[in-house]
Amino acid sequence: MTSNNSHFSVVCFGETLWDFLPEGKLPGGAPVNVAYHLKQLGKNPAVVTRIGDDELGKELKEVYKSKNIDTRFFQVDEEHSTGKVFATIKEDNEVEYEIVQPVAWDFIECNKEVEQLVAAADYFVFGSLASRNEKSRNSLLHCLEFAKIKVLDINLRPPHFTKEIVTQLMEHADILKLNLSELHLISGWFADLNSDEEMVNLLQKKFNLKTIIVTKGGDGAMLFMNGAFFYHPGYIVKVADTIGSGDSFLAAILSKLMDRTSPAEALDFASALGAFVASRTGACPGYEISDVIALMESKEAGDSINF
Repeated sequence: MTSNNSHFSVVCFGETLWDFLPEGKLPGGAPVNVAYHLKQLGKNPAVVTRIGDDELGKELKEVYKSKNIDTRFFQVDEEHSTGKVFATIKEDNEVEYEIVQPVAWDFIECNKEVEQLVAAADYFVFGSLASRNEKSRNSLLHCLEFAKIKVLDINLRPPHFTKEIVTQLMEHADILKLNLSELHLISGWFADLNSDEEMVNLLQKKFNLKTIIVTKGGDGAMLFMNGAFFYHPGYIVKVADTIGSGDSFLAAILSKLMDRTSPAEALDFASALGAFVASRTGACPGYEISDVIALMESKEAGDSINF
């Protein structure tokens, strides 16, 4: 790989797939969702993933090209099909997922080109879901050897995780993002604590994490950074669905950290973007930054979000 790829400030590693919803299919996968929102926010991410040599894979690649996502690191698998998830929206706007396996993104490779791509980036974003298969997990662990700032986006989807694998990934992370139920579950593996702050402190010390981001649904979000806690009550919107809102939240935090914005400002903007995405259908709705700022200024009434 030549040095002209050094302009990718963020590399997102992991699953890409189709979310099959009652009203039709939408492109999905947390790492690509994060990349999409980083792109919308003016950053230039690369995505390392794997699709099948099939019509769904070709269509997925074209969709992301149309959204200005660089797809040159979308590997093509001739044996395994493109990822599929069957999503059911429940009455409380929560989403249940049936994640098909094995599929192409279970077999991502970390070759020399990917090594150099990761080494040149400032941030490396990865999740726990792509570690369900040994092949992608080993590729991920290899990539982590070259990464600078490592961002773990916890995405616990039973039965696609184990305590051992999640713990292993956390040992590599610098920045950890998870939701409140994941915080309670993971901290409970190590101690029986009462407050969210105690749980965050436990994980921070145990895994030497620099930053921990906790989304709390309708109760907003919490950020631990530079030895201090920051809180946001969240923005209230009328929810379309919550798919991808947590991914947009993480992208917003990262974009603001890259801009050296204060932790409080980063949390405010991320809370607004997460709420905005929840007010639209699908993980990657079209929008401008001005749309997010308008929400921050209006604070419209509606339903609380949960992402």
